Amino acid sequence: MIVTLERVAGASTRAVRARARGDKIRLIGSLRRFADGPSPPFVRVPAIMKRASVILVSTITVIGALVSVTAQPQSPGVIRPRPAEGRDPELKPPTIREYKPRSTLVVPQHPVPKAKFPVIDLHGHPPTLSGPDVVQRVVEAMDPVGVRLMINANGTSGERLRQSLAAIKNSRYSDRMAMFTAINVRNLAPGDGVTIAQQLEADVKAGAVGLGEIMKDFGMRAEKRDGSRLTLDDPELDVVWDTAARLNIPVLIHVADPAEFFQPLDYTNERWLEQALYPGRRYQDRSRFPSFEGLMGERDRMIAKHPKTTFILAHLGWHANDLARLAAMFDKWPNVHGEVGAILYDLGRQPRMAHDFFVKYQDRILFGKDSFQPDEYPYYWRTFETADEYFDYYRDYHAFWKLYGMALPDAVLRKLYYGNALRLIPGLPRAGFPSED
Repeated sequence: MIVTLERVAGASTRAVRARARGDKIRLIGSLRRFADGPSPPFVRVPAIMKRASVILVSTITVIGALVSVTAQPQSPGVIRPRPAEGRDPELKPPTIREYKPRSTLVVPQHPVPKAKFPVIDLHGHPPTLSGPDVVQRVVEAMDPVGVRLMINANGTSGERLRQSLAAIKNSRYSDRMAMFTAINVRNLAPGDGVTIAQQLEADVKAGAVGLGEIMKDFGMRAEKRDGSRLTLDDPELDVVWDTAARLNIPVLIHVADPAEFFQPLDYTNERWLEQALYPGRRYQDRSRFPSFEGLMGERDRMIAKHPKTTFILAHLGWHANDLARLAAMFDKWPNVHGEVGAILYDLGRQPRMAHDFFVKYQDRILFGKDSFQPDEYPYYWRTFETADEYFDYYRDYHAFWKLYGMALPDAVLRKLYYGNALRLIPGLPRAGFPSED
């Protein structure tokens, strides 16, 4: 008995866990019958043996309980404990920023430094266009990667808009850049909607070809004059969206941020590192910020009220991780489109699903990059144009995983890169794009 108990007590944690629910139950049941049941007529069991068996049963029960308490929770999809579960590394573990394993995978590599077709970047944030020299520097950075036309979505209106338009016109590249205008929704009061709509009309008359990027502060932080939060579907702004429809210009709108920024910041949050690095991207405090789903509801009600307004959802509406949800929106509202800026990490981890989505909704998706970092464009081209496997993404705090190519057909690439933008935005320069489109 003592020898058996020592073997059980000295067994590895993994072995005890593996048998905790099976062997332990069968052993205890047998021992209880042995200790408490009548002895066979041909076996005489001393009382001390019975007492020892009861002690053994109790000891094993305690060990099993301790194993159950200390067992680590299993990952989703795991049906039994795996080797090394619960084992601590003998070496000092690296931090999340230090661990950058080198891949040993050997597969064909097809980097794409320049897009296959000319590109319109619908969601550009270049430096302030203070003069023709700035325009020239931006265009010279666009050429090597294949961006033919950039739409400045920095959010300028009034006199600043006219200055930027003048810088473009007075440069040698007047057909390489275009301007969206902006609206100011802070401290909104009754009657302000009409004033904003009038400014929008004046900016379009001056040369703006669209409205946006309407930034995430709208809905997240912007307040009305009475101190209440300005909701996305506030009726005061109905006249603005209706004016955009009448002027036949699109509205590029950025609502909220990735859903994980609103979720508890623990080690299961796949955007933990980004939020650890950037405190301003933490929206868990409901006393300060609305919920992600609350903002999506406001956005959807705004869209539903304005079926004649062309809405372009920046960042695919933050639904690139749930393309079925975005598909339902496209099916419900023909006036809704999406733009792919800053969500490549989600498309590249689901290449087959994303491929099929882009093919089915090829008339509804436009290219946009967001931040102006020219060396990052080729990651988009490679993801869209090739079937490459397991290649790097350009920002580790967005995604710790690798990307896979979607291998989109040429017809889809043409629409994504420039065709849909030319169709939706009549005021864009046409030079440099294939005439058949």
